[in-house]
Amino acid sequence: MKVLIVDDEEIIREGLSSVISWSELGLTLLPPASSAEEALERLPVDKPHIILTDIRMSGITGLEMADEAKERLPDVEIIILSGHNDFAYAQKAIRQGVVDYLLKTSPPEDIIQTVLKAKQRLQERWADKTREDRMARDEKERQFYKWVIQGEPVPGELPSFIGESFTRAGEDPGAYHWQVLILEAQGWNGPGYSASLLLFAVQNMLQDLLPYSAFAIQKDSLVGLMAVGAGGEPAGAEPQDGWLHLIGRVENLLKCNIRLAIGETVTSVEQAHQSYTAAASVFRYFHLLSSKVLDYRVIASRQGGKMLLSQEEETALGTLLLDNDPVALNRWVEGLYETLSADPQSTFESAEACLQSAAVAGYRWLERTLRTTGREEELRMEPWLQTEREGLLPRGALFRYLHEIMDHYHTHLGDGSEAHVRRAKAFVESSSLREISLQQVAGHLHLHPGHLGELFRKVTGTTFGDYVTELRMKRAMELLAASPAKVSEISLLIGYEDVKYFSRLFKKHVGKTPSEYREETQAGSEVKAWN
Repeated sequence: MKVLIVDDEEIIREGLSSVISWSELGLTLLPPASSAEEALERLPVDKPHIILTDIRMSGITGLEMADEAKERLPDVEIIILSGHNDFAYAQKAIRQGVVDYLLKTSPPEDIIQTVLKAKQRLQERWADKTREDRMARDEKERQFYKWVIQGEPVPGELPSFIGESFTRAGEDPGAYHWQVLILEAQGWNGPGYSASLLLFAVQNMLQDLLPYSAFAIQKDSLVGLMAVGAGGEPAGAEPQDGWLHLIGRVENLLKCNIRLAIGETVTSVEQAHQSYTAAASVFRYFHLLSSKVLDYRVIASRQGGKMLLSQEEETALGTLLLDNDPVALNRWVEGLYETLSADPQSTFESAEACLQSAAVAGYRWLERTLRTTGREEELRMEPWLQTEREGLLPRGALFRYLHEIMDHYHTHLGDGSEAHVRRAKAFVESSSLREISLQQVAGHLHLHPGHLGELFRKVTGTTFGDYVTELRMKRAMELLAASPAKVSEISLLIGYEDVKYFSRLFKKHVGKTPSEYREETQAGSEVKAWN
C-alpha cells in the first residue's frame, strides 16, 4: 500500500518521511511531491493509495488537488495537513471527501493512527469488492477460530490461514513447532480511537515481522499462532528478535503498551488449541505479575501460595477499617498484592482465593461490629466480590469494596456518648483479646480512660472490664467447641496467663469447667451427626 506526501515546504516533507517508519507499518513511502501540480502529474504512474497533503500551497491548493485526485482515483484516501487550526477549511475538506484533517504540529503517534485508520478502511473496501475475496477472508477467520480457539482441527490438512505463508516461502510447516500468543495493547486515547484499531495496527506490524504467523482479534485482545524454531525463537524473524525485542519495536513505533502471554510449545498446528488454552491461563496473571511477557513454562511450575489472610492480618484490617483512614487502607491493599506477587509459588487460583478472603474478612468485621453495637439490621452489602471478567480481582476493585465497608460503618455512627461507646466496642472486636485494655481503647479514641470507663458504664450498664471478660468467655466457648487446642493454650490466646484463674472464671460464667464444657459440646455434636 503506497503513501504520497505533498507539501511545498521541504522541512515538512523530509520530517514526515523520516520521523515515521513507514515500512514497519506495512506501507511503501513514495518520493514526496513538492507541489500539487507535481502530485497530479504523477498520479497515473504512482497510483498512491493514501495522500497526505498540505492544505495551503502556492498554485493549486491541497483541497483542489484532493478534489482532482478523487476524480482520477476514487478509492484514494486523502489526509489534509494544516499549519493552522482552521475549522472552515476542515468543513470544506470533509465536504470534498477528505477523510481526515490533521495539524502539522500533531505528534507522530497521531499521524500514525490516522494513516492506519485510512489503511484499515482501504483493506475493508478491497476485501469487500468481490464475493470471492469476502469468502476467502471469512473462511480464514472461521478456520482460525475453529482450529485455535475452539480446538476443532481437520486432521491431515494445513489451514489456509497459515499455509499460504509456507507455500510462498517454499518451507515445510512440519519442520517447525508452534505457539499461541495472547496480546493486550493499551495507550491510544481520544475521539475516534478504539481498542480494535490499536490491535489492528499491532497485527499489521507483527504480520510483517513474523512471516509464519496468523492473527485474529478476539474481544479486547489479539490471538496469534506462531511457527517457532527448535530454540523457541519466532520463525522467520530477525536473529535478535526475541519476544521482548519484538514487542519493544511495536511499542516504540505505535506509542503503546503491550503485554504478551505465551502458551506452551506444541509440535503441530493441529495442537494449536492446547497452546491457546495454556496462553489463556497465563493471561490471567497480568493483574498479579508486572512482567510484560509471561511464558507458560514459568507459570506451569507454580504449586500455589497464600490463600487466606492470617488472624493477624484480619485484625490489622479491622483496625484500619475502624480508623476510617482511606490512605492507610489503600497501602494495606497494595501490600497484600505485593506479597502475593512476590511469592514465586502463587497461582492465579491461590491469589484470587486470598483476595476474596480479604473481601470476606472485611465483611465479617462489619457484620460483627454492627451486631456488637446493636445495628445488625443495617447490614446492606454482599459478603464477597465478583470479578467483571475472567481475571484476577483488580486492586482498585478490592480497595473500593473495603472502602465501601469502611464508609458504611462510619456513616451509621453519630456523635455523642453512645457513639464513643460503639466505637470502643468496635475497636475491641477488631483487636486481639489477649492484650486489650481500657487504656489502649481510650488512647485510640483520644479519650481519657476514666472518662471512657464512665461513659461505658452509663451507656451499657456494665463496666468495660466485665464487657471484655464476657467477650473472652464467649471466645473461649467457641474455641473449646471447635478447636483441639489445650485449655492452657486457649487461656493464653484470650488473655489469661494463669490457667487456673481462667478455669475458675469460666466456671463462674458458664457453670462448667472448660474440660466439662468441651466434653459436653463434642458429645452433642456426635449425637447430631449420628442422627
